[in-house]
Amino acid sequence: MSNLSKVFSAALDGIEAKLIEVETDLNVGLHSFTIVGLADKSLSEAKERVNSALKNSGVKPPNKENRKIVTNLAPADLKKTGSHYDLAIAVGYLLATKQIKEFDASDKIFVGELALNGTLRSVSGILNFAKLAGAGKFGSIFVPKENAAEAAIVDGVKVIPVGSLLELINHLESRSLINEQPKTEIQPSWSSAHHLVDIADIKGQENAKRALMIAAAGGHNLFMQGSPGAGKTMLAQALVSILPPPDLREIIEITQLYSAAGQLNGQSFINWRPFRSPHHGASPVAVVGGGSNPKPGEISLAHRGVLFLDELPEFRRDVLEALRQPLESGQITVSRAKDTAVFPAKFILVSAMNPCPCGFYGDEDVSAGLGQGKECRCSAYEVFRYQKKVSGPLLDRIDLQINVPRVKAEELQNKERNLESAEAMRKKVKQARDIQKKRFAELGEDILINSEMSSKLCDDLIQLDKEANQFLKDILEKSLISARGYYRILKTARTIADLEESENVAMGHLAEAFQYRLRENN
Repeated sequence: MSNLSKVFSAALDGIEAKLIEVETDLNVGLHSFTIVGLADKSLSEAKERVNSALKNSGVKPPNKENRKIVTNLAPADLKKTGSHYDLAIAVGYLLATKQIKEFDASDKIFVGELALNGTLRSVSGILNFAKLAGAGKFGSIFVPKENAAEAAIVDGVKVIPVGSLLELINHLESRSLINEQPKTEIQPSWSSAHHLVDIADIKGQENAKRALMIAAAGGHNLFMQGSPGAGKTMLAQALVSILPPPDLREIIEITQLYSAAGQLNGQSFINWRPFRSPHHGASPVAVVGGGSNPKPGEISLAHRGVLFLDELPEFRRDVLEALRQPLESGQITVSRAKDTAVFPAKFILVSAMNPCPCGFYGDEDVSAGLGQGKECRCSAYEVFRYQKKVSGPLLDRIDLQINVPRVKAEELQNKERNLESAEAMRKKVKQARDIQKKRFAELGEDILINSEMSSKLCDDLIQLDKEANQFLKDILEKSLISARGYYRILKTARTIADLEESENVAMGHLAEAFQYRLRENN
């Protein structure tokens, strides 16, 4: 005599959720409980969690069955990791042993980790699983109560918040129905609680603020070089304060990544722009993502936000070079022997460095003979070697490259916050982004900002007058600008024009964009 049941769960492959069939078979024989289907250690331990949870929920557990129990997770060639299969395994066992009345399991997905007393614990990746349920035309998804609001972001699927295994059994047998989780309403946040520094708190540094506004408006990468204490870190942290709040599409993208990485920290969603600042000792896997079970790295957790790399030359060379591909493509591909995971990584890279090991090479006040600041004690070779830690190909992918001078004493002593200027910057950035979004939507392009344009799109969209064309021709003839640099100048110029609400790109816009490509190496 054989009893067989099949229910559905889901697996995370990178951030993509894949459907898993949980089959349970009971056969005559000595007692054994086996989970097959390329399961990892945490999943192998599910046998003990399921056994105790069933016993403490008042039903006959597997260890009291004098039969051979086999649970198969299909497809068998996909590695299964995590504890979120517990609920599906328990329901499949109950169906196979006929301890619960038959129900239609073909349109239901079960996800959740069981505690020994039968209650459900929250798990990672719930939003990704809910999206799978909605796309696969599943009628409902059963999730832990703590994850229900996160799952209810997705349209087209009924989310059932489950508190315990006993509660689920009563629901499936129609003895006590669980109310469906109401739709989660999301409002984008521009709250100051989600950024470290407000642009209004920055004193002086007008040139740097201008570069920040351009970077925010078009999503352009920014490089800052200056003496220690000039304010580079504060400027980077203030960039988030002038970025407009993410729209619903961006919120779902960001939340998917944080959910897959297990970094929601009790939040149902992330409705603000992320700011990530990894330490320069971080490994390549921590920064770009990966591992034996690939997880998003810092560049993906900064998706639609800001990635700040302070003390850029102190980062490992392989970490910096690993940034090249995502800076171009907006995604990172992590390849392993058996699988490949793709993580989105559309972020604004903000990097900062000192001009030399001591930090005072080329100090403006010392060079001008004003007797202020500190004199550099580094040799020419030390300066050269330090600056060469950042490769040319990486710098070529950075649109805006500026020097940040030290703030004057009179500016530091000014205690007034420039709120009007900060609000005006926020307004201009939002207007510029709205212009770009509308332009790309009219063309049917699935991009949001100028930095995401392809070279072909640049040629089609950016129309130059005769004067601007001649200026660009002179640039290419007289400078060492690469083909990539040429198109990045065009994109930056288009953003500057959008900030001024100008339909065409004029020579003035090109000239300003070009000057940001000239990093001074005094």
